[in-house]
Amino acid sequence: MDNILEVRDLKVWFPVKKGVFARTVGHVKAVDGVSFDLRRGETLGVVGESGSGKSTIARVITGLQKATGGAFTLRGRTAMVFQDPLGSLNPRMTVRATLAEVAGAKACAGLLEMVGMDSSALDKYPHEFSGGQRQRICIARAIASRPELLVCDEAVSALDLSIRAQVLDLLSGLKRRLGLSMMFITHDLGVVQHIADRIIVMNRGRLVESGTCEEVLGSPREEYTRYLMAAVPRIGKKLI
Repeated sequence: MDNILEVRDLKVWFPVKKGVFARTVGHVKAVDGVSFDLRRGETLGVVGESGSGKSTIARVITGLQKATGGAFTLRGRTAMVFQDPLGSLNPRMTVRATLAEVAGAKACAGLLEMVGMDSSALDKYPHEFSGGQRQRICIARAIASRPELLVCDEAVSALDLSIRAQVLDLLSGLKRRLGLSMMFITHDLGVVQHIADRIIVMNRGRLVESGTCEEVLGSPREEYTRYLMAAVPRIGKKLI
């Protein structure tokens, strides 16, 4: 299996400035020398607490953040699904306008069908939907650009547990149907077990553990990974 994404020694450092002349006195190392591969057709779970660097990696890969050092190679188009669906949708645009902006007017009904929604939603506005429905609309917008890599940044963390499982099942189905590769970013190992083929664990900007779900969850090497496992709200099944 070839790689759709290769990340090598990636660094994202933010300067810490003090004094009248705003002199740089140090750096916050949001990402500090991270390397990994994402294989074509797989889902890679990127796990860690807030501030671990996982979302910063996603922003670099999708072009929203510049790297300080290192490099990455992306072999295909990418699209992103964000944590807050209401905040990422324009409240003044109907669903039809939102999707047509990316895919054209003729594709809108088909895109909604792919995410389990009826075409009657096309002329409604974001505030008229539940959180789960809004996230489905965001997913429809993301796949409208025909990406080969879908980056989901805490895409289900704002949803109720029952809705969360439904959206995870939707993403898994779209991956198979469209032949997508996926990077799924979350703080929750219970969620990542539900969807990922492999896992990398981030802590304070560093990659501290990686492997298949069975390897990482069945025999975690790091105390930090065991800590994350202990904090898991269950989704339908126990951790491995």
